[in-house]
Amino acid sequence: MIPEAQWLLERERRSRREGSGLNQAALIGSWRLERIWGKGSLRPAAFGAALLRGLSARLQLALDGADQGGETMRLVNSVRLGALELRFDGVGRLQGRRPLLVFSFDRLRLLLGGRVLIERALPAPDPLRRPFFALIAAEGPGAGATPRWLAARGRGGGLALWLLEAGQTTK
Repeated sequence: MIPEAQWLLERERRSRREGSGLNQAALIGSWRLERIWGKGSLRPAAFGAALLRGLSARLQLALDGADQGGETMRLVNSVRLGALELRFDGVGRLQGRRPLLVFSFDRLRLLLGGRVLIERALPAPDPLRRPFFALIAAEGPGAGATPRWLAARGRGGGLALWLLEAGQTTK
């Protein structure tokens, strides 16, 4: 079952008090954006979510092999239209008890059929203005066709819900 906004808001209040219990292992995978809610809204942003689903919006999270301490993750945020893909690559780290997934993107790429057309380095953001996702909750596979989902609130106040891509597993 995919949760509704009211249920997610209740979980969010609880995660602020008690933490979400989410760790890196629960986040690893390729996540397909399913729903978004504007700041303060209980109704999903139908047009925005449909547009992002149509563009195959994805958030991919993986352990950063270059990080010997195992504390950072590699992030890829991408949209795709046919063979054309716009992707932002970067790193993130969990912080705090809730936790926050604080991240920054260091590279922008435009690909056509997997071939890089444009690649640009991105400037580092102001450390006090780095984007983040305040992790609210996730649900693992259940009986039947229950999807695995992840919910978080972004720095701008919007709420997002992603579904784990078919065939993906978390470690």
